[in-house]
Amino acid sequence: MVNLEMIESATRRIRGEIYVSPLVHSKSLSAICGNEIYLKLDNLQMTGSFKERGALNRILTLTPVESARGVVAASAGNHGQAVAYHATRRGIRAQIWMPRYTPLVKLSATRAYGGDVVLHGNSYDEAFEGAVAQDATFVHAFDDEAVIAGQGSLGLEMLDQNPDLDLIVTSIGGGGLASGVACAAKGRKPSIEVIGVQTARLPSMVAALAAGDPVRIPAASTLADGIAVRKSGRFTVPLVREFVDRVVTVDEGDIATAILYLLESEKTLAEGAGAIGVAAVMRHLTGHKGKRIGVIVSGGNLDVTLLSRIIEQGMVRDGRRLRVRVTLPDYPGALEGLAALIARAGANIVETLHNRAHYGVSLTETAIDITMETRGPDHVAELLAALSHAAYEYSLVE
Repeated sequence: MVNLEMIESATRRIRGEIYVSPLVHSKSLSAICGNEIYLKLDNLQMTGSFKERGALNRILTLTPVESARGVVAASAGNHGQAVAYHATRRGIRAQIWMPRYTPLVKLSATRAYGGDVVLHGNSYDEAFEGAVAQDATFVHAFDDEAVIAGQGSLGLEMLDQNPDLDLIVTSIGGGGLASGVACAAKGRKPSIEVIGVQTARLPSMVAALAAGDPVRIPAASTLADGIAVRKSGRFTVPLVREFVDRVVTVDEGDIATAILYLLESEKTLAEGAGAIGVAAVMRHLTGHKGKRIGVIVSGGNLDVTLLSRIIEQGMVRDGRRLRVRVTLPDYPGALEGLAALIARAGANIVETLHNRAHYGVSLTETAIDITMETRGPDHVAELLAALSHAAYEYSLVE
């Protein structure tokens, strides 16, 4: 079983090749949460996530025979990039099996780092089944003691940077990061608390802890694709049970809000799995006040197309984007009057769409959908009041 000594050895082994990512104090997040929040920005690693730590430690422990056979891995993206990068640098062939719908940013980066990518199946589990059948040394994404020990280096690094931390919040997928960090942190500072965060769409670790063993749960799509694991590991579950104090879940809206918050307020890009710890503290799921909390931002490989959708939906939730459907008489100048009212209210029109055949309009009317940028919920209320006062017939478009 992984222990502090193994993690300390792994930390020494990978030192010099792994970036010591900053642990930064967040004034704005601290104010939101009522705790002193420190963000561990491991999304700044070369390949964009903490996965480098475990992958490199496993590669450095390969025997000459294993190295000659090459390595193979199954990955939703981040682990594959890490294995490809560190294996290729050492002249070791790396074959990475990935689901067909892996985000393009992760697929392209894995190939750029030298990985021979094989797209197989519609999920991590199907890619895994293809990878383990290959004649090469398999590097597991989380259920491997050397990988877990490598991930644990992050916990030691955080306590080196701030020995006064009371709590560490980390993501959980298969459990490699959470079990390694918790084992390291508790070994170094027994009083520290560790909370794991999982997406409510795929709570595989929650299910495993309830059952007492890893169990396979139904597949589901999630923003947190980096931790979209249907079955936790046989090594990780006992470690999580022993060292992680609690596992909580957050929903997709919470994750999207955290991504947008990090981008706007902390000026850092995090993918869903990377931002999930921030989502938990923003929802006050730790149950603490006045504590020093380290939150791991574990990955930053977010597809830009998905990012644009997150931004748009986040603006809608925050009341900074509004769409209304207004019924207007269909004659010249009708739209001009409506646009003037919106301008006086201080909103910015970004899109309009006329429809004369649907939504129950008469032959002398038109329905127009207007999308506007607004300043927040109070501004939205002012704008809607102005429309009502001017006797415009409107409805909100969700």
